[in-house]
Amino acid sequence: MDPKSTKQFRGVLEAKHQELRRLVSQTQQEARGSKVEETKDEGDRAKASESKELAHSRSAQARVTLVAIEGTLHRITEGTFGECQNCGQEIGRKRLQAVVVRKNSAPRGFSAM
Repeated sequence: MDPKSTKQFRGVLEAKHQELRRLVSQTQQEARGSKVEETKDEGDRAKASESKELAHSRSAQARVTLVAIEGTLHRITEGTFGECQNCGQEIGRKRLQAVVVRKNSAPRGFSAM
């Protein structure tokens, strides 16, 4: 893969990495701050509990994506980004874009690459 394309992919991935780290941190703080037990109304407790579970789920999904991004950034650093990990053949740019967009929900402007 050419250096310009690699640099573009790195920029998109690093931006998404930062975004997800903020999301995980924010979600953890929200989860710590919610007081399900203090609510007296059963409906409110159920809603608070559901919100807390949803926050944990989003945080877990974000952590999985963070690990995948970190692996991809490592491959960029090693110079193996864009190569199939199984057979070593080059992966086409459009396929790489599709995988990055699908796995990482790339920020705006990515499709213009």
